[in-house]
Amino acid sequence: MILYLSRGIGWGYGHLVKPLLFRQSPDIVHERMVKSARIFGAFTPAVWLMRRVLRTNATPLLSQTIHGIPFPNPVGLSAGLDKNAELLPLLPAIGFGFGTVGSVTHQVCVGNPRPWFYRLPRSKSLVVHVGLANHGAAKVIERLNHYHTSRLQDFPVVVSVAKTNNPTTCNDTEAIADYIGSLKLLQNEPRAAVLEINISCPNTYGGEPFTDPVRLDALLAAVDALHITKPVWVKMPINHAWPEFNALLKIIIKHRVQGVTIGNLSKQRSEIPSEELPSQVKGNLSGLPTQALSDNLIAKTYSAYGSALTIIGVGGIFTAEDAYRKITLGASLVELITGLIYTGPQLPGQLNRDLAKLAAQDGFKNIAEAVGSGLHVQNGKKPV
Repeated sequence: MILYLSRGIGWGYGHLVKPLLFRQSPDIVHERMVKSARIFGAFTPAVWLMRRVLRTNATPLLSQTIHGIPFPNPVGLSAGLDKNAELLPLLPAIGFGFGTVGSVTHQVCVGNPRPWFYRLPRSKSLVVHVGLANHGAAKVIERLNHYHTSRLQDFPVVVSVAKTNNPTTCNDTEAIADYIGSLKLLQNEPRAAVLEINISCPNTYGGEPFTDPVRLDALLAAVDALHITKPVWVKMPINHAWPEFNALLKIIIKHRVQGVTIGNLSKQRSEIPSEELPSQVKGNLSGLPTQALSDNLIAKTYSAYGSALTIIGVGGIFTAEDAYRKITLGASLVELITGLIYTGPQLPGQLNRDLAKLAAQDGFKNIAEAVGSGLHVQNGKKPV
């Protein structure tokens, strides 16, 4: 019954709702979606109904304990949609196994001038130019504490932290202090299960200074000094060639970092036809243009550091096959946003149903057994 309802919702979204939404400005649609979700999420019967219709029943095959944290399934919401922890009550109701809030910054940040979004339907992508707009770490913590414990029970919340997008954080010393200010507020917050350090937002003042190995080393040394007891992940850039990417990983494994999120928006705008992406549109690419980039870096990272780092795969997930491929290449968890926008709210539940089938077809009793299984083993060792 749930399967047929899910398919019906997917059909209705694709043929009725999405065409209406896509006639409107994506900025306006985003604002209305967040406002509606905030109101809807506060209405317990509505959340219960969504859970009954959209969420797949938990299955032991998809559950994992990672860094001591139980994840009911491997499908999460990536940073960038729920910037201020306003959507959290709805995420488990539609089937997500965890969700990432933010990225948040130490100071309140208004972000870049609008428009923030531009749709590329033919390329199954969004151009994103938000610039880390958020209410600030203190306000996000206040909102997290507003939710009753039962609303987020068995639902790990990841809080992504970045440096405030303004001219005062262009200096490395001030930028590191900005990261540390947020992490100090969050390190003892019980609702934040994992802290993610976003070093790769491409739409900010000063660019991405901590995608340089020496500067990243300085940032992570400051993070180490906090003695954070929660798992720490680093959100990685996606356009680095492997030698440059590997140089960052070599720094990361020296520090108290448990995982890497691969990856962020793509800057390779030249791959999109100019008639679909006018030059005056600012921002970088999500969705399908990031898929192969992400897959490639996941496989190489797992081959080199699979025993040292948990990998969270992000980029171009529209089907269970997309998610499963990332898992078999080395990702223990996966995250998405663009697939939700193009496919509909039934997607997380559908991914979980189909992931369980794919894993079972390959003879796995738990999804963790599938992690890295797509890489060939030579002489008993994974290739580097």
